[in-house]
Amino acid sequence: MAVTQRRGRRIMMTPGELDEFLAGQRTCRVATVSADGRPHVSALWFAWDGSSLWLYSITRSRRWTELRADPRIAVVIDDGEEYGELRGVELSGTAVFVGEAPRTGEPCAELDVPESLFARKNFGLDEMPRDGRHAWLRLTPDAIASWDFRKLSDL
Repeated sequence: MAVTQRRGRRIMMTPGELDEFLAGQRTCRVATVSADGRPHVSALWFAWDGSSLWLYSITRSRRWTELRADPRIAVVIDDGEEYGELRGVELSGTAVFVGEAPRTGEPCAELDVPESLFARKNFGLDEMPRDGRHAWLRLTPDAIASWDFRKLSDL
């Protein structure tokens, strides 16, 4: 994975800060590309396993349809209210569809960890609930850019 930051390296997150931030956040904004080239951005819950971002998407959504046609994806997770508190991460790469769609719970070893992380983080459960409408996307980023404006006071 490439660090894409040339400027702002002094305020980028360390790998440990990045993992802690992504493990603690709940909502991301997912950018996809429509057939006519227009961007589409939507909010979604996610789980981070230390190397990949896992997205649990409705299979009948515009996002799902666009990623089926063009799997290029960019995701932003950010936090903070005041300027000096702003921090966030942009991850980009190619979405990979994992497991059956929609997810019914068929055995899939690759989904054991993300489903456990997602269920605990977002539902407070030990096991992932199923609704017959969602399925998994994995983004193992090609590039990551991060910022933590709280570090500006140290400069």
